[in-house]
Amino acid sequence: MKLSVIIPTYNRVQTLQLTIESFLNQSYDSNLYEIIICDNNSKDFTQDLVNKYITQYPNRIKYIKESRQGVHFARNSAAKIANGEVLYFTDDDMIADKNLLVEIVKVFKFDPKVASVTGRVLPKWEVNPPAWILKLCYNSLLSLNDPSEDFIISPYDCNVYSCHQAILRDVFFKSGGFNPENTAGEWIGDGETGLNIKIKDLGYKFGYNGYSKTYHIIPPQRMTQSYLNKRIANQGNCDSYTEYRKYNYSRFFLCKKILFYFSKLIILDIKCLINIFQGKVVWRIKHAYIFYYLNRIKYDYRLIVDKSWRELVLKSDWLSE
Repeated sequence: MKLSVIIPTYNRVQTLQLTIESFLNQSYDSNLYEIIICDNNSKDFTQDLVNKYITQYPNRIKYIKESRQGVHFARNSAAKIANGEVLYFTDDDMIADKNLLVEIVKVFKFDPKVASVTGRVLPKWEVNPPAWILKLCYNSLLSLNDPSEDFIISPYDCNVYSCHQAILRDVFFKSGGFNPENTAGEWIGDGETGLNIKIKDLGYKFGYNGYSKTYHIIPPQRMTQSYLNKRIANQGNCDSYTEYRKYNYSRFFLCKKILFYFSKLIILDIKCLINIFQGKVVWRIKHAYIFYYLNRIKYDYRLIVDKSWRELVLKSDWLSE
């Protein structure tokens, strides 16, 4: 199978270099895959770095610039120039195991109804993590995926994150591409979660091969309470977006949900204080969920008062942009 490895990037030239190197050194036949770097307005030396690699590997690497700020723009634009029958998406802070591509294509060959495949996502800590990070965040909060199973075929999304996601090209274009997420500093939507929902609605399956491994570089800035607060707050926006697309709530019902979120805030404040008094580390999660519900209140209020925002949230085709 021919693959296109797509790497959106923004101001991460140092880790991007590690990502590129790891994909240049795959055990997969180098004639069967290309690497596309989509630069989303980097202000560092990203373009210089990529040009150096293009000089060394002129037939293996492509560079494009995406001026619209937003990772979904970068991913979707790169997909449009890709030649592979499988589009493999990753991020600019990942280091791929040398057998990643070899292992990930096996799942597509195993079941023709599988359209989206992932694998094991393990941490590469830049510093030793505090104990509470290992206890609370060794999961989706740091985009880690390390289940006990080695192989999964499922009609449901099995923790497919866009840092390690292979998609059949024709299904990707049928689905309308990635939904927005962090767009020019504003968290609009549900990104790969929404894409996976659209893939499921088309009747396709999901796959996981634990032998297709990648390593997520985690800097010390992501091992803090402030990062956890921000990460879970963004999840609030994501969940409001996903729910509104699924249920298309009336404005009256959105008002009721906002009242419910206010009640959750009060309960969380109390539970957080109790956990701190008891010395239980789970207070950190409860504290972060205060920001989650604050964001849900703000997001749902905007859905109530802003018709254009409601229309944007209901949009499914992000490839025609």
